[in-house]
Amino acid sequence: MVNIRKLESDLWESADLLRAGSKLTSNQYCMPVLGLIFLRYAYSRFKLVEKEILKNRPVRGGRVLPVEASDFVSKSALFLPREAQYEYLVNLPTDIASAGLNNQSGHTMNSLGEVVNNAMELVEAQSEQLTGVLPKDYTIFSDELLAELLRIFNNSALDEVGGDVIGRIYEYFLNKFAKNIAQDDGVFFTPKSLVKMIVNILEPQGGMLLDPACGSGGMFVQTGDFVNAAGMEANSAMTFYGQEKVEYNAQLCLMNMAVHGLNGIIKSGDEANTFYHDAHNLDGCCDYVMANPPFNVDKVNSESAQSAGRLPFGLPSVNKAKEVGNANYLWISYFYSYLNERGRAGFVMASSATDSSGKDKDIRQRLVESGHVDVMVSVGNNFFYTKSLPCSLWFFDKGKPETLRDKVLFIDARNYYTVVDRTLNEWSEWQLKNLNAIVWLYRNQTAKYAMLIDHYEHSLNSCALKLQESELLFVIRFLLDETHWSEVSIENRSTLIPLCDSIEKELPQIHWYNLVENQAQVKYLEQLKQTIEKFKPLAIDALKSVYDNFFLFSSSNDAYEVPKLKKNASASSKKRANYDVICKICRADVYTDTKEE
Repeated sequence: MVNIRKLESDLWESADLLRAGSKLTSNQYCMPVLGLIFLRYAYSRFKLVEKEILKNRPVRGGRVLPVEASDFVSKSALFLPREAQYEYLVNLPTDIASAGLNNQSGHTMNSLGEVVNNAMELVEAQSEQLTGVLPKDYTIFSDELLAELLRIFNNSALDEVGGDVIGRIYEYFLNKFAKNIAQDDGVFFTPKSLVKMIVNILEPQGGMLLDPACGSGGMFVQTGDFVNAAGMEANSAMTFYGQEKVEYNAQLCLMNMAVHGLNGIIKSGDEANTFYHDAHNLDGCCDYVMANPPFNVDKVNSESAQSAGRLPFGLPSVNKAKEVGNANYLWISYFYSYLNERGRAGFVMASSATDSSGKDKDIRQRLVESGHVDVMVSVGNNFFYTKSLPCSLWFFDKGKPETLRDKVLFIDARNYYTVVDRTLNEWSEWQLKNLNAIVWLYRNQTAKYAMLIDHYEHSLNSCALKLQESELLFVIRFLLDETHWSEVSIENRSTLIPLCDSIEKELPQIHWYNLVENQAQVKYLEQLKQTIEKFKPLAIDALKSVYDNFFLFSSSNDAYEVPKLKKNASASSKKRANYDVICKICRADVYTDTKEE
């Protein structure tokens, strides 16, 4: 079985090692590498769909009719001409110049970079959504480096795992690059746990979703995952719209969506500057709005912003230069204004926006009085790759029930997180579920809460079962069952027998009630793990003493056969081999002083 996390890590380490050996910066390397991951995804999807099509393909003249581009349209997949297929690129000869290859314009190609550029152009020709999006600067790579990159992403494990693994790999690489690239102040990538929190609270069920500061498209991807997990089909249930001023980010977004099988309308460049343009004309139309806008933007032209509309509570404070000095409340107003009469919004915002003064305070008061502010979550430091400051998550709901119209749920999660490393925190999957449970109870969605408790019970009991089957317990039981105890010293018996009894007595007590009902024992499971870890040195010491004095025998008194030993092996060799077996199971190498004869 393929370990996906290890696969992600291995692919990144291989690709990054190549970058370190070149003269390319992370910024130069990012887009082309993500483009290759996209191309690998497109090829995997192409082969899968091609196989489906060929199952019922008509035969003429004894030959199966070849697949055509039109066959793929109904399957929501890209048709790939041979020269754009990953297998073709990987198997090209080393000397491209002598291969006599021409691009689609008829010009001779002399490097692998030109061949990959041509492949990207061929893919774009198959999809209007991808036109002008894919990277075509592969000539910055040497042929040797590019060939090695192609080989890295040709890993057969990507096909063995199946599912959306290449989408996961794309996200993993995007995450890694985000730590190294300060593109537009680092706002092109919103950490996954924050995005998941927003999606989980909004619970999209279908309709129109707008992200007016869409960056690399994380809100769309997580929404797609959420909707698909609910048994719907994201592209049928949802319509995705995005605006992104920075065209580089918009390219990342469209590739990210494509690699996750999502369709969307993304506008970029000057026409997508949300301060001055409603690029999709969606004011008052959206079922959902999600965003992580750039914080504390200054020098926004107030007159242009005013004429662009979407300001139901008026402009924030304007300075003498007729500029909005801090655009946080422009964003907040836009998110509210885009919603239809039952729409929901969730977005990341600077913590300072929760208590800013002046006209910001007036807008905030009118928002609260509207009854549409639903949930506010305070988030601690270090959730972003390029910022260490805390932030807040805001949620609007224009369809709130009357019983909640005069209520707002505040969650202080500043000290609730998992440490990833010295500079980065996140919410784990369990922490996201726990935060979600608070919102469900606030909304009186008790059935969802009950289902979550059932999920806790199942997961924790599964964990208990794993502990009951721990390798250490297996070793001790084996020793008790299979050893001639008459040959074990009283001192060693007094260590081993109570040890096994203690483990067997303690393990069945692991139950979710210990965690849920006993607040004083919230760390019960972790403490139990630590207790079992403490058993190991005692067991190892006792085992070492036992094997210094006798051999293992089965209950039938037949000699225990140790692999890879000569028929007439010495006592010391048998002792060492027996002991190595136990040490391997216990994951400890403590036998170091006996030499084989």
